[in-house]
Amino acid sequence: MVQVTELGYMGIGVKSLTDWKRYAADILALEVVDGDTPGRCYLRADNWHHRIVVDEDGTDDLNYLGFRVAGGEEFLEMKRQLEDAGIRVQMASSEEASQRHVLELMKLADPSGVPIEVFHGPHSQPNKPFHPGRRMHGRFITGDGGLGHTMLTQTVGWEKTYAFYRHLGMRGGVDYRFPVPGKSPFEAMFMSCNSRDHTLAWAFPGTKRINHLMLQYNEFDDVGLTYEIIQQNQIQMGITHGRHANDGMYSFYFLNPSGWMNEVGWGGRDANYQSEYHERDTYGHDPVKPAQKAAE
Repeated sequence: MVQVTELGYMGIGVKSLTDWKRYAADILALEVVDGDTPGRCYLRADNWHHRIVVDEDGTDDLNYLGFRVAGGEEFLEMKRQLEDAGIRVQMASSEEASQRHVLELMKLADPSGVPIEVFHGPHSQPNKPFHPGRRMHGRFITGDGGLGHTMLTQTVGWEKTYAFYRHLGMRGGVDYRFPVPGKSPFEAMFMSCNSRDHTLAWAFPGTKRINHLMLQYNEFDDVGLTYEIIQQNQIQMGITHGRHANDGMYSFYFLNPSGWMNEVGWGGRDANYQSEYHERDTYGHDPVKPAQKAAE
């Protein structure tokens, strides 16, 4: 089976490009690059041309996820693999691939309607070293782990969602079974495709396609610095500091201008490729109640 190797990039739609440019640079420390069309900018986290495409289209939601395969042969084999599974695939034009700054591109959708792109040959720019939008102690961890991880919402159930992403070569399952008094446990599913513990997750229902995007720092002090900055800018916390039980990541969550969350984290273990589940996190990670948000 051919496998995707990373979450290479994502596209998001926003109501205010100005707000997102400021947020991306001043809060997240991403590098902001003006787009090649009006109402667009690119966000860099390393030496790739971009990791996030931001379009001012008014949606305030996820537009697409881009998953990488190793090369041209794997790209063609992935097309056959998906079509053999009955998944409809649209081959993108050369112009569309150029707009994404990749060599080749195909488009499809997951069972919940989330637009998915599979590509190879991203545009790397070692001649333009990553320049953070604000001071950092270190850098973002990308490399073979890709952009980071994202939690999506799904509307069709675990089985169809899991089966679709297995056709992309991902693997995983239930990592959390939260006890609920008098009811069945509440479960959360996670899937991986490289050394990062997980690349995709599904747990909570929502009105948007995306729940959060996690960006990982290689220096612990950048987690603390970001926390200080969001407090100074009166940005709403979503989930408090804590350490995840499944990947060991120390992190916290906060709202972005589009109303979904960003998670910034440090540490954590690599994927262990064996099934296990947890009933809670190691410590912390408490949801912030509306009253708490109003008080901050």
